[in-house]
Amino acid sequence: MASAPDMRVLKALGPTISVGVLTADLMALGSELAILERAGVGAVHVDVMDGCFTPVMTVGPPFVKALRTPLIKDVHLMIDEPLRTVREYVAAGADIITVHPEACTHVHRVLQEVASLPHAADPDGRVVRGVALNPGTPLSVLEPLMGDIEIIMLLAVNPGWGGQRFIPSTFGRIEQAKAMIARAAAPVALAVDGGITRENISEVAATGVDLIVTGSAVFDGKDAAANAAFMLDAARRAARG
Repeated sequence: MASAPDMRVLKALGPTISVGVLTADLMALGSELAILERAGVGAVHVDVMDGCFTPVMTVGPPFVKALRTPLIKDVHLMIDEPLRTVREYVAAGADIITVHPEACTHVHRVLQEVASLPHAADPDGRVVRGVALNPGTPLSVLEPLMGDIEIIMLLAVNPGWGGQRFIPSTFGRIEQAKAMIARAAAPVALAVDGGITRENISEVAATGVDLIVTGSAVFDGKDAAANAAFMLDAARRAARG
């Protein structure tokens, strides 16, 4: 039986990339996941969109359950009122669940609900809880939640639209988030999602973030194995340098 990931696992992997699986060839999903596994990628990222919080719809719990992989299942819920369905994503095997306070009436209640549920593959473990913030949401929203989260995810684009460029002000927000984590003295990882390319991954990784979400930079229809290796190596070199 697999063990639920904890912050020590995530920190040990970092910096690593979490690759957006919806940009893969879904007709060859098993092969695409195997490419990521061989490349040493830490996590597979699932963008769940509901057509309400975001302008498009994507996938749900059955898709998460169908991912047969030892990679960490990093599930990003871009949905209205996730309290109604978060239990289903935990049961489907999510290792990380990230929610948006912008989409929750009671975000703290959602985090409590996730904490109360056993990990699907490890009854003694728990799902890692994350909070994602849109580019226009002030980081002060996180202050009352620092004792109840394990990941802060900063979106560098607005959710739901493909092809957006990385918003430069994200770099300042990364520094604010790092200072917030240091003040809280909490074991919280920092992630960045959106607009990550071959051209900017080194600059992003050099800021000291733990998890970098990327998708089309890996699954661009050319050589996913080479792309994944490049992105992972660039992130780790930048972090060391």
